[in-house]
Amino acid sequence: MQSTHKKIMFVGGKGGVGKSTTASAIALKLSNEHKKVLLVSTDPAHNVGDIFHVCPKDSILRINDHLSLLEINPQTESKRYISEVKDNIKGLVKATMLNEVYRQIDLASASPGADEAALFDKITSIILDELINYDHIIFDTAPTGHTIRLLTLPELMNVWISGLLEKRRKVQDNYTQLLNDGEPIEDPIFEKLQTRKQKFAKVRDVLLDSAITEYTFVLNAERLPIIETEKAIAVLEKNDILVSTIIVNKVIPSHADGDFMKNRRDNEAQYLQQITHKFQKQEIIHIPLFEHDISSINHLEAYADVLVGLTFNRK
Repeated sequence: MQSTHKKIMFVGGKGGVGKSTTASAIALKLSNEHKKVLLVSTDPAHNVGDIFHVCPKDSILRINDHLSLLEINPQTESKRYISEVKDNIKGLVKATMLNEVYRQIDLASASPGADEAALFDKITSIILDELINYDHIIFDTAPTGHTIRLLTLPELMNVWISGLLEKRRKVQDNYTQLLNDGEPIEDPIFEKLQTRKQKFAKVRDVLLDSAITEYTFVLNAERLPIIETEKAIAVLEKNDILVSTIIVNKVIPSHADGDFMKNRRDNEAQYLQQITHKFQKQEIIHIPLFEHDISSINHLEAYADVLVGLTFNRK
């Protein structure tokens, strides 16, 4: 499977289609090939820990000699992020203004998008700090809408920080002219904003580099997952993020017998045709419906064997 050769993989899709199972299976398969793999869950409703029958905390947990797991808690990361912002502000504003500044930061932390910003900050740190330590980092993402907001944040953050930097530059120029006789003055806030902009620029370059990063969507051959995936791919393309692989999970196998299964298979056939038509730019992979739930390592390995062993139809 070509996607497994990339350093970074994001696995997304509608809730309940098998994202966590797919991401976990790929991670396990790579680790069995003695690749050092970090599997990261950004979904608030974490499943990967349950799949491996472990209880991850806020730090990286080793599953075996080659596979490690990290489940990111958005609430924990949001608190850490706000605490870090407060620490950065401390010493940069007058003591008499500090409580009011903190109050404004706390209000901002409750605004829409705050959790995504904190989560993206954590993902940025993982990519920039841990990429050198692993052969592959695989992200099991939250349902589609959340994933879109998350992956389009680099562009939004760049525009936002650039605006702040421009305002700080104008303020600094005014202070230089009015208060310092034209001599440059230090601006710690400007320097911190510049550092963050550089950090986001680095991770953006990684996320947009198709030689490093792969984007995969998982869906079922049903109407709503197809519609949702099509919309998601279009939004991501506008942000220069190209989804390369579509995994169609739980396809009814031909040997499934009975009138009920025949009717389901006939109904499914029209959606498989739609998938082939709508996602011509992507590699399409069909995973059959298993007779059992993927509830053990052996089941997960069987799923991974099917995923990797198929002959893929590249469109």
